[in-house]
Amino acid sequence: MNALPAEYLGILLLLIFGALFGVLTLFVGRFFRLSRPYPEKLIAYESGNEPTEAPRMRISVKFYLVAILFVIFDVEAIYLYPWAISYDRLGLFALIEMLLFVVLIFAGYVYAWKKGVLQWEK
Repeated sequence: MNALPAEYLGILLLLIFGALFGVLTLFVGRFFRLSRPYPEKLIAYESGNEPTEAPRMRISVKFYLVAILFVIFDVEAIYLYPWAISYDRLGLFALIEMLLFVVLIFAGYVYAWKKGVLQWEK
């Protein structure tokens, strides 16, 4: 059986120290933190206000669809930035690939728009 190279010893010690520090911090914190629960402290609140709905209220699917669309377009922006930085070195092929990518994302946007996902209704 081969032993680990000496270069990995520092990484192993760092992982062990990190795990021990995390566990020790949680263990010590359990004994020193204040824990005085009372009814007012245990109720849920919304931004400092009294709750307006039941805690198990139903959330519209449109909320999740808008959130997913936001993530998709955010990822698109993440892919556009490095491409724009190195555009002069990538050439025509990369330009065509990025135009295809943008067209596909735009087609998804138009599809979501036509389906009414972006219409926020009560």
